Order: sequence, then structure tokens, then C-alpha cells
Amino acid sequence: MSPSENDFDIPAKNCCRMVILGSTKVGKTAIVSQFLNGRFDEQYTPTIEDFHRKLYSIKGDVYQLDILDTSGNHPFPAMRRLSILTGDVFILVFSLDNRDSFEEVQRLKRQIIETKSCLKNKTKENVDVPLVICGNKGDREFCREVQSEEIEQLVAGDEQCAYFEISAKRNTNVDQMFQTLFTMAKLPNEMSPDLHRKVSVQYCDMLRTKSLKNKNKKNDGDAYGIVAPFARRPSVHSDLMYIKEKAIGGGQGKDKERCTIS
Repeated sequence: MSPSENDFDIPAKNCCRMVILGSTKVGKTAIVSQFLNGRFDEQYTPTIEDFHRKLYSIKGDVYQLDILDTSGNHPFPAMRRLSILTGDVFILVFSLDNRDSFEEVQRLKRQIIETKSCLKNKTKENVDVPLVICGNKGDREFCREVQSEEIEQLVAGDEQCAYFEISAKRNTNVDQMFQTLFTMAKLPNEMSPDLHRKVSVQYCDMLRTKSLKNKNKKNDGDAYGIVAPFARRPSVHSDLMYIKEKAIGGGQGKDKERCTIS
């Protein structure tokens, strides 16, 4: 029996929600699968919305990364807006062999900036949003419909936006992409897939114990990561309350809060 995630008592500053957006069939779920499990599934299954959680013990501190893998179809615009409002870091995915998916990423980038700017006006916080744009299916170069010059124009002058051409199928540049995203978000590099030891759920108690013992050993180089089983997406009500409190409180007292597990 693994311990409850509440046992970790994770500070809010160590919690991050990653939101992955893009058109259908561009490889969003494949990127998540490589990140969490180092696997690529050849069979395509449409995503409605998948939620994952990964817990880390890094140099004596515990971190929580929530991953929201969204649907390429967005029949509920309000839900997409809520996902953007509650997201901390973003990955926008298009397929190099599909021009329409690139144009969708351009729209999504604008929507994220506009939505976050609206919240900024209420919280008085900066609108810096760590964001990576991924041109996936680099293994299909011969079918390319989006040129490098167009992509460079999209990210030019934005220090909080990076671009990577990747192949989720071959796991090309996927680790590097996540390292860059975590660096922009001022999160530990050890959260990247190739920089920590992956442990199974049977070792979850060990992760918690090491974290508690090593709280004051900041020079401890050990880094562990575990995919939380049966992770549930926080309810819409919880997300709405989070946004309401953030808008009213202006983000003050964040370091005193804890992660909400619901």
C-alpha cells in the first residue's frame, strides 16, 4: 500500500501544472508517454482529457508535477480557458507535416498570453509564461509542410518561449525540450526524464522517507521520480476556487500554502 500524496506535505511553490495543447493527431499523448514511461504506442487513441501526476524527491525537497493532456477537439471553450488559467507551464504541439496544426499553435499562443494577461490585471503579477512549442514528427521530414523561418518568427523576441523539433516516436530531442521548459520555469533540471532515478510505486514510501530525512542536506545529489497511480484531475470547482483566490489575493502568501490534492 503506497502512502497518500498528502503525506508529502508539498509546498505550493514546489507544485507545477503542465498543460499540453495542440490539434488532434499531432502527438501530444505520445510526448507524455515518452516523458512518463519512455514508451511510444503505435496505435492512435483519441484523447478526451488525460491527467497525470509525477512526484519527485530532489536534494531533500519534494516536488509535484501535474500534467494535463488536453483534447485536440475543444467542444467546451470554457474548459480550455480554465486549463490555461490554472496552467503554470505549457507545451504547444504541432505536426511538421500538417500546416493547419501549426496555425492552431499560433492561435493557442495568442490565447494563452491574452488569458494570462487578463488574470495578471487582477493579480498584479508578471505575465511571464514558460512555454515550449514543439514541431513533432521530425521523423517525417520528407512530408514537411512548415518551414523553419515561419517558426522562428513565432518565437522571436520571446525569452519565455522556446522551440524544438522533436520526434516522439524516436524520442529525439524530447528530454532536451523538457529540460529547457523546466529551466525557464525555474524548476530543478532533475525533473527531466534522464536526470533522475525512476522508481515504481512500491518505492513510494522510500521516496517520502528519503525526502524527510534529507530536508537539510541540500548537497544530496539523489533525485527520484515516481508516477503517481490513480491520479485524479482536481475538480472544476477546485480549479475555479483556485482562480478566484488568486484573483482576490493577488498571489500573496503562496509560499505558505500547500498543494491541493482533490
